[in-house]
Amino acid sequence: MDTPFRVDRRNFLRVTTIAGGGLMFGTYLDALRPVEALAQIPAADFMPNAFIRIAPDGIVTIVAKNPEIGQGVKTMLPMLIADELDVDWKNVRVQQGDLDTVSFQAQFAGGSTATPTNWLPMRRVGAAARAMLVAAASQTWGVPEGECTTASGVVFHRASGRSARYGELLAKAATVAAPELEKVTLKQPGDFRLIGTRVPGVDNHAIVTGKPLYGIDVTLPGMLYAVFEKAPVYAAKVAGANLEDIRRMWGVKHAFVVDGGTDLTGLLSGVAIVADTWWAAQTARQKLIVDWRDHPTSTQSSAGFAVQAAAFSKQGPQRSMRKDGDADAALGAAARTVSAEYFYPFIAHATLEPQNCTAHARDGKVEIWAPSQTPAGGRTLVARTLGIQESDVTVHLTRAGGGFGRRLNNDYMVEAAWIARQVGAPVKLLWSREDDMRHDFYRPAGWHYLTGGVDASGRLSAWKNHFVSFGEGERFAPSAGIGATEFPARFIPNFALDVSVMPLGIPTGALRAPGSNGIAFATQSFIDELAESAGKDPVEFRLELLSNAPIGDQPAPASGPQPVLFNAPRMKAVVAAVAEQSGWGKKSLPKGTGMGIAFHFSHRGYVAEVVQATVSVDGGVKVDKVWVACDIGNQIINPSNAENQVQGAVLDGLSEAFAQEITIEGGKAVQSNYNAFPLLRLKQTPPVEVHWVKSDLSPTGIGEPALPPAVPALCSAIFAATGKRIRSLPLSRHGFRTV
Repeated sequence: MDTPFRVDRRNFLRVTTIAGGGLMFGTYLDALRPVEALAQIPAADFMPNAFIRIAPDGIVTIVAKNPEIGQGVKTMLPMLIADELDVDWKNVRVQQGDLDTVSFQAQFAGGSTATPTNWLPMRRVGAAARAMLVAAASQTWGVPEGECTTASGVVFHRASGRSARYGELLAKAATVAAPELEKVTLKQPGDFRLIGTRVPGVDNHAIVTGKPLYGIDVTLPGMLYAVFEKAPVYAAKVAGANLEDIRRMWGVKHAFVVDGGTDLTGLLSGVAIVADTWWAAQTARQKLIVDWRDHPTSTQSSAGFAVQAAAFSKQGPQRSMRKDGDADAALGAAARTVSAEYFYPFIAHATLEPQNCTAHARDGKVEIWAPSQTPAGGRTLVARTLGIQESDVTVHLTRAGGGFGRRLNNDYMVEAAWIARQVGAPVKLLWSREDDMRHDFYRPAGWHYLTGGVDASGRLSAWKNHFVSFGEGERFAPSAGIGATEFPARFIPNFALDVSVMPLGIPTGALRAPGSNGIAFATQSFIDELAESAGKDPVEFRLELLSNAPIGDQPAPASGPQPVLFNAPRMKAVVAAVAEQSGWGKKSLPKGTGMGIAFHFSHRGYVAEVVQATVSVDGGVKVDKVWVACDIGNQIINPSNAENQVQGAVLDGLSEAFAQEITIEGGKAVQSNYNAFPLLRLKQTPPVEVHWVKSDLSPTGIGEPALPPAVPALCSAIFAATGKRIRSLPLSRHGFRTV
């Protein structure tokens, strides 16, 4: 659904004039900050608790409510409001909103949901404010509202030649009754002036000039700096530490044990060191000696998981997730069959900005500055852990230097809050790169034991997948699962998806395009193997598969909210588009150069990609170019940012494929920094050409859908260039490296 929550008349509009003559359009405010009290705050100091503030000079301040983690919502969401409000972007100022679940809803970043969730509500916010300004002009001039129009922050009555700037209508507009949001008139797409245009990010200048925007930049008067040493084996408890030695070191103010719990997403046991500077705290940490208690997770390892997975593959699965037709019988009757084992490893998020949080606890309350993707969840965690009310926790949102799902968890937030309460002063907790990589919520590893069959005509007739993952009983570990409708389910008449899981003490969580980032590698790569077995071109084979009648399908809507269920015609369109744009099958490639194609549906986005790569005899891989075709609905709100998101997702996927892996030994992560977990260098990044395939449905997000196809398309390109099939990641396992 496009609008899982509703911003209606009751929870939207309060209108008031504020000091300095401005007008504020906003949501209802909580009892602690009534809108009447806010009206007394000087305009220059006013921190809006709602979406729109208009000043007498026509400057419009729009609050961006969602966390900005690099996905562009701080620009995109205000664009929706500004377009319907009919103001020029040059007169818009964007302000990051703090956590306020009374004034705002769905204040989080994740799942590529910002666009589908806010497409209508944010436009209605702007349209309602515009309607009230039009009503103010209409009443002032004594003319029908229907005769009034707006443009560039001005209301016009063309028949009489009158006009009034928004800033001139503020007092009158404050007396106008708020309209019902569901009934406001929204612009037709042909009337958009901002939506669909290239708008630079509102923070771009501040970022390139080094202005403080990020959590890591926060400073407060009298602030101390903290580091937090946790057990390398997750959730192990502190048995003892040389705290007296640490307390005597230069700059150290406090050193103490935190006796945390066993919930991997909450406050764990560890040792906190608080000092005048982060350098002093980190230097003292190097002298810290901690005796950790034994923990059962210490018996777990990547090698052990692989042995268990192999044993599962030779046994009957623990359960069936989907069964259509008779896969075993169809495989027995197939003209050709292919069996393959696919594996992808644990992966860290490796955000450039390591986890951090600044907290100040006083008078039974906590004030927090955090780059969180789920600030409301962080507030709940802090309140529950500290034994206080959620209303006693204030959360300020800072820009995040990357999230990719890591900051859906708020462990760093509760650590900072706990430490700050212990020391009674503002504290900035800053993780080191080693902390960040060894205490992540990793993308889970996964094994796919696949068998497929094609009939005499080369059509895919049977598919079996025994998926081995992590969990207990019928519960998957976080982000370790697979869905019963995951493609190619529903498109093969004889299909079986079976599952076996093993216990896991390693923290896992969502990584950009969770689930899909590994599943696409296995399924799309195996489809290539089946296409080869059938003697068919990979594009032709995919289009033929997508032409099958879906099993148990429901008629797809022609317009309106985007369905979550996979729609084959939309995917066929992007596959055909990317094949055309890349010149698939139409050009002669030199020896050692190959092209690979893959597609995937995730987070309501339909994406197909072609990778062209050249492989040298010593295993060096140069990705020459990547072509991407995307269908995310009928509007691309900010093409500049959307293209950036696609390009970033593709490069992220390539980076994961080449050399990224977290290895577990003795219950702890081996890799601890970028030297062992490399990202693509600038010179290694290929050009990424993006094409949009418009459909009639309302728009959805693009932060995640473009990542999954990049990995299998790269692996298929390497196969086309070398004849070597890649069935496990990273590519460095097979002697390939990026150049």
